[in-house]
Formats: sequence, structure tokens, C-alpha cells
Amino acid sequence: MFHVKPRKMSEKILRCPVCEKSVFSPFLEVNDHFLSKEDFTIQQCEGCGFKFVNPRPDTDEIGRYYQSDDYISHDAKKADIISLIYKFARVLSVRNKYSIVHQYASHGKILDIGCGTGEFLKYCKSKGFDVTGIEPNEKAGDFAEKKNGIPILRSLTDLNSGKGSFACITMWHVLEHVHDLNETIETVKGLLQADGVFIVAVPNYKSWDAQEYGKFWAAYDVPRHLYHFNDSTMNQLVEKHGFKIHKTIPQKLDAFYVSMLSEKYRSGANHHFKAMVNGFKSNFHAKGQGRGYSSQIFVFTTKKA
Repeated sequence: MFHVKPRKMSEKILRCPVCEKSVFSPFLEVNDHFLSKEDFTIQQCEGCGFKFVNPRPDTDEIGRYYQSDDYISHDAKKADIISLIYKFARVLSVRNKYSIVHQYASHGKILDIGCGTGEFLKYCKSKGFDVTGIEPNEKAGDFAEKKNGIPILRSLTDLNSGKGSFACITMWHVLEHVHDLNETIETVKGLLQADGVFIVAVPNYKSWDAQEYGKFWAAYDVPRHLYHFNDSTMNQLVEKHGFKIHKTIPQKLDAFYVSMLSEKYRSGANHHFKAMVNGFKSNFHAKGQGRGYSSQIFVFTTKKA
């Protein structure tokens, strides 16, 4: 059970993490439908259009917004329809993630930042990769270590060695959670081999389903999602650190799962058929008007690669 407390440790962003400009305007007021029921403001940078929660819980405070028995990413026991669909999609997703990684790295060391319970790394390990996971959530990390046999660290700072040694580093729906955005990307760059790849999956606020659901769009997921990306701001961000976008890959299943949650947030009830229809609509409209898909995978390489 979550107990609402006054936000005493909020921090305010003064400079845009992407372009470093300091003029912002309100974009959207969004409720934390998932847990606290508090309202948060998403602002947009007037320089580059990047969107972020501001003010936001600081690193000491943010943990309480993850404290729920219903945090589905780490729950293997729930049997409701949304949870079952999520688990089925996760099985497909693990194999899809591996197939993407395998296109760029056929062997070597993989680091998955925010690895959760470790299913992706377990699959990679079964294919012969040397795997390491970083997972700050104690419950998920313990499961990854004890049940899936994955070596787990709690943060990037715990990785004492490994500079230039990883063939691939992944962040599957994790970058939007990270407070120290630029510092994290710069650290990743230092850990990669010269020809290594950095693979990131994030929600896309320009997608059709994001426009359809507005403040009820589940992928805003405030305050856990601190940032909200599109192709342009993602490209500007990684270019600062010497990366380039090599390829963008859709996560088509996400449109259905996100629509199911968004329908519940908007109406207070489950409307599975309508959510499925909207998932199809989102994927259908993804290539029109520069919208993009509900969630997208970016494959980054260094500019010299």
C-alpha cells in the first residue's frame, strides 16, 4: 500500500539535458494513475522541444514511487488479463531483443542496465554470451541472481572495471528512468568496445496512441518516467556523446499493452477490445506525419564506427 506524503525532496531541472537551454513551458499535467495519485508537471524545452517531469522527485525520494505489489515488471504471480498479456509479450520480446543484439554482436560481453529479473540476459547466456546485469531494485536483482543465475550489480558505479570491454550495452525501457541522463550515456560510451553498440528502447510521445490518450497515456508513467523522447531529441542527445542513430526499430506489441492500461486510466474500467483496436490504429498510423511507433528501439554506434 502506498501512503501519500508531501513531496519534501523534489528537485528542479534548470537546464535542458539535451540542449542546455533554460527556458521551459508547461506541456501537460499528468496524474500518477499507477500508484500515488499525485499530479506532476511535464515541461518542454523551448529550445529543442525535449519534455521532462519538472520538478521531480530526487534520487532519495523516487524509490517510494516503485513500492507496489502490483509493479508488474517484477511480479510473476498475477493472472489477470493484462498481466497474462504482458507475460506472453515478454517471452516474445526477449527473443526479439536477442535477435536485434545478434545482428551486431555474435559473441562477447553484454551489459544490460536495468535488467529487472534477468530473463533477457538468461537467454543471451544460453546463447554463449558473457552477461552482466545492473538492477537497483533489490527484489528483482535477487531474483535475477538466484533464479536466473545472472551476476548483478546495483549501479553503474559498482562496475569497477570493464572500460572498453563490452560488445553491447542495452537499456530496455530504462533510460527514461535515469536521473543522471548525460552522465549515464557518457559512462556507457566508455564501457563499449570501439565497434560496440548501444541499444535503447523508450516510449515515443509523438505516437498515435499518445495523442489519442493524452494525459491518460500510460507510458507517461509519471514520475517514474522522468523524460519523454521522440526521434529528434534522442538524436540530439546521443550526438553530444559521440553516438549516431544507426537504426530505429518499432516495438509494435507495446501499442496494445499501453493502450490497455491507458483505457483503464481514462475510463476507470477495462475496455480490452477498444484497446486492441487502438493498438492497431497506432501501428497503422506510425509512419504517417512523422509519428513513429508507441515504443521504439534505437541502435546507436559511435560516429567513427
